[in-house]
Amino acid sequence: MMSLGELKPILATLVLPPAAPLLLVLLGLLLALRKKALGLLLAFAGLALLWLLSCHAVAVWLAQSILPQHTPVTAATLKSSGVQAIVVLGGGVHPVAPEYGEAQSSAAAAMRLRYGAWLARQTGLPVAFAGGMGWGAADAQVLSEGEVARRMAEQDYGLKLRWVDDRSRDTAENASLLRPLLQKDGVQRIALVTHAWHMPRSVLAFERAGFAVTAAPMGFMLPSRNGVLEWLPSSDGLDASRLVLKEWLALRIARP
Repeated sequence: MMSLGELKPILATLVLPPAAPLLLVLLGLLLALRKKALGLLLAFAGLALLWLLSCHAVAVWLAQSILPQHTPVTAATLKSSGVQAIVVLGGGVHPVAPEYGEAQSSAAAAMRLRYGAWLARQTGLPVAFAGGMGWGAADAQVLSEGEVARRMAEQDYGLKLRWVDDRSRDTAENASLLRPLLQKDGVQRIALVTHAWHMPRSVLAFERAGFAVTAAPMGFMLPSRNGVLEWLPSSDGLDASRLVLKEWLALRIARP
């Protein structure tokens, strides 16, 4: 029997776009066999919802409207606030990268690691990385995010990660498993690096684990196209909307 954690990526896929609007369309078409008007209305609503959620403008609006906002941080702020370490959160792994001949961090994880390395150069602070094998990890994945990040940090940035959690499977475990590692060195005040849309839930998890957190967000969702293209559906827009809605839903569940 699957554990609750293993069910999380499956349930998330069903309640988020594109699956949720498509299921609404299917429900409408089935209902139209008996109640044509209501069924067609539901099908139309599902298609309209899928169109809107695939627009980058809608994703940006959602990110700025339904999630708590965190502003960019400066090196001066980190130095003056007593931060003791920079904590970078994982964001996925490409378990097979034939061009490199070894596993690589996903685009999201690589962006977070790059920003964490940049902050480390600006502040001189040590860096921790949190990431194991997520609940939805591919069968081909044999290395944890932490192991891949440790290698990439040294190869790409000449940065030696001071602490690495390579066992956590989600954001809550990122915080709980990293806590004892940093606690051994007396680290309580951290700068937390992750995408802006992921930051609200991450801050909540790390504060619950006992950290004093200064948010260091990156990867903000901002308008990136002209007025017409912002309102045309795209796979990027759909992916962005899905990420925001997933964080909003997870944040609502995480808060009492």
